[in-house]
Order: sequence, then C-alpha cells, then structure tokens
Amino acid sequence: MPLVVVTTSPRVPPGLLSHQAWQALRSGPVLTGSPDHPQLPYLADAGVEVEIVTPDPRALAGRAAAGETVVWLAGDGDEEFMRGLGHAALALEDPPLIEVVPGSYDLPGARVLDLVRVMDRLRAECPWDRKQTHESLVPYLLEEAYEVLETIEEGDHAALREELGDLLLQVVFHARVAEGFDMDDVAAGIVDKLVRRHPHVFGSVRAESADEVNDNWEAIKAAERASRGDESLFDGVPMGQPALSLAAQLLRRAERSGVPDSLAAAVGQGVARELFDLVRRARAAGVDPEAELRAAARAYRDRVRAWESRRS
Repeated sequence: MPLVVVTTSPRVPPGLLSHQAWQALRSGPVLTGSPDHPQLPYLADAGVEVEIVTPDPRALAGRAAAGETVVWLAGDGDEEFMRGLGHAALALEDPPLIEVVPGSYDLPGARVLDLVRVMDRLRAECPWDRKQTHESLVPYLLEEAYEVLETIEEGDHAALREELGDLLLQVVFHARVAEGFDMDDVAAGIVDKLVRRHPHVFGSVRAESADEVNDNWEAIKAAERASRGDESLFDGVPMGQPALSLAAQLLRRAERSGVPDSLAAAVGQGVARELFDLVRRARAAGVDPEAELRAAARAYRDRVRAWESRRS
C-alpha cells in the first residue's frame, strides 16, 4: 500500500486544497509532525482527524510496507524528514510506494508574499529598518538601480537576479514605510496602468508593429496628462535624473508633441550648449547618449586597468 505525502503551500490560504488532496486525506490515517500546521482547523471542520506525532521516518515507512495506507501531512521544515523517509523506505526489503500529492502550490509571483511578510517583520522588530524614511532610503534606491544597470551592461546575467532582488526590496521597503498605501496598492496601480496603456492586448485596438504600440502609448499618456490638468508636456519628467538622460527625454517628448526643432537650437552656453547639441545629434542618429557615454567610460576604465597591470 502507498505512503501518501500531502504537501501544501504556506502562500495559499489554508483550506484551499486540490480535489486529489481531499481524496488522499480521506484514504487512511493522517499524521503530521506540525502541531501548529495551518491546515489543521480546516481539516477538523471537514471531519478529517489528524494525529500529531513525533516524526519517525522508519516507523512510517514500516507501517506502509506492512500494507497500511498512511497519509503524511507535510509541514514547513519537513525537508530533512522527507529525505529520511526516502532512505528508510529504500532500506526495506519491500519498499512501499511513496506518492506525493500537491494539496496547494505556488502561483507565479507567490514568493513576493514572502518578501512582504519579511519586510513587515523587519519594520516591526529591526531598529535600523524601523527608523528608515522615504528620504533616508533614496541613496539605496539609486545605488541598487545603478547596480542593476551595471550587471546588464556587463552582461553578467548570473548576478542580475540578485541585483533585481535588491531593487525589489527597495520597492517593498518604500511601500511598507508609506502611510496611506501598501504593496497591494502599488501593484494594483501598475496593473491598472499596464492594462490601460495596452488596449491592443486588453481591448479592441489593433496594433501590428512596435511603432504603433509606442504611438498608442504616447497618445494615452497625453490624454492622462490632460485629464490631470497638467499644463506642460514636460510635467512628470523627473528633473533629478542624469543630465544626458534628462536632455534626451525632454527632446524626445518635445519631438512627439510637435514642438518646433528650432527651440532646441543654441540652448545654454559654452560646454552646456555643446553637450546639449551632442544629445540632439545622438537623438537624430537613433542612439541613447547616456548609454553611449557610459560605454565610452567603461572603455576608458578598461584601458586604465590594463595600464595599471602593465606597471605592476
């Protein structure tokens, strides 16, 4: 007879179990080593008795090998017990069949719930996390964003996952610090925006090319600015971003809004005028001036490093 192991996800509300799990839980005596397992009250309401036992892999494997159908309700931290159960079963002359039945499992994005929960605890219990404000976190937000950029520019995709996690932490941290909204509100806002700005996916608008998608996006953004009462097409442009990126964004938005190109001529004085004109030339050439200058800076760094290694 089989030994049935029912697994559940702590990120799914207790009691929401698969049909196969409910069948398994009624197929024989149910045991668990977790006295505080979140499923216990719901199983009790459904008339399923669960015995709390000290985890004993050999005894459990022996009962199944003797012909008894036994159900083990796995809990958090049962990994070592499960390995021991497998070894105990294989050590028997006639090993029992071990069947794993997923009672519930994580949907994509479920681990973000863990991050929110961890951040809640840090905010409540860690003196450093508790004292942070939106303003004090700004340097970390910028640093993590630039570290993500660096891994992409360096092609270090192995490090990209970690750096994206560090950046995601900053988003969750700010949402936790905030008063008046939380992480769910942040997620809801961006979901609504993405749906609204992709009518060719979520509505009836047709868009056959990336250019058409971009045109729709800009038209929707313009309508949103108008509905908010923005007085200038530059409202909403973050003026604190790096200067090359700022100039490029201003020129890009002006170009899409039909601003005369003559207004961009002879802007500023001296080096500033030359730099702004270079940004205009980069835009005309279809390149990102910020990325181009960063690439040149990396090339210079590599040259200096090579020079340093030859001197040593």
